[in-house]
Amino acid sequence: MDHRVSLKGGNGINAFSALTIADNIEAPSANHKPPILPGWFSEYSSIWPGQAHFLKVENILFQGKSEYQTMLVFESSTYGKVFVLDGELQLTEKDECSYQEMMTHLPLCSIPNPKKVLLIGGGDGGILREISRHSSVEQIDICEIDTMLIDVYKEYFPDVAVGYKDSRVKLHVIDGSVFLDSVERGTYDAIIADAFDPIRGGDDELFETEFFEKASRGLRAGGVLCIQAESIWFSGVIGFLLCSTEGPYVDFRNPINPIDPHNYGVSKQPLKFYNSEVHSAAFCLPSFVKKVKSKRCMKGSTENGWS
Repeated sequence: MDHRVSLKGGNGINAFSALTIADNIEAPSANHKPPILPGWFSEYSSIWPGQAHFLKVENILFQGKSEYQTMLVFESSTYGKVFVLDGELQLTEKDECSYQEMMTHLPLCSIPNPKKVLLIGGGDGGILREISRHSSVEQIDICEIDTMLIDVYKEYFPDVAVGYKDSRVKLHVIDGSVFLDSVERGTYDAIIADAFDPIRGGDDELFETEFFEKASRGLRAGGVLCIQAESIWFSGVIGFLLCSTEGPYVDFRNPINPIDPHNYGVSKQPLKFYNSEVHSAAFCLPSFVKKVKSKRCMKGSTENGWS
């Protein structure tokens, strides 16, 4: 089936019940029912009990379902266009820059002259957009299984999906973990995994050693891996897990590969969030997080080729 036929335009609805959206997403379980407020989108997750996130909806732009997941795009009152996947917020125009820029430049600015980069997930194209700012990069591979998702982003979020216009980008429609099986040892300077979301589930593989072993094999000595690590708080902040393979020491706290402020890559705009000062400050952790981190580090951190 041609997934593109599922794309359909807005319907001019300016106020609606949350149930209107629920008709096109998976039904919540008995203990996971989002509150309903007409004219508002609500997001509730059992991993964040006692709270819900609401956004006022001005217009529904798209509703559809691919082979893998349901999608919703709507115009909000204060966050611009919003993308929802299986009922969970994925991206808003207002603040997508902070996530995309930090997840990309924390690893790439920590190593000298990255040339080959693998992106697993990240089908919206925003991380591709940010990788394009690095002139040393020669090859950008992306693994994304849902091509309908890519089409929806290109249609409704062109400033994000602009990353696909970089001639260095090659799309592989395949599961990232499977793709890593075919990668020669030491191929990449950096791997960015934007495919694991604890809220949506399916993260078991991330925390199994197999994925890290595959990533380690695919990276050169001193290569880096960046994965979303969810929030250390209830909301408002996001965490990233940064790893390096054994080899040349990577000092993530002190970026050695600054971005040329005049190189926008395929983007039309300069950086909005990331800079070298923010990079270093991102590693200043709250006391309660440092305490947990210290306990885990005591268990050892050099297994499976990582340092």
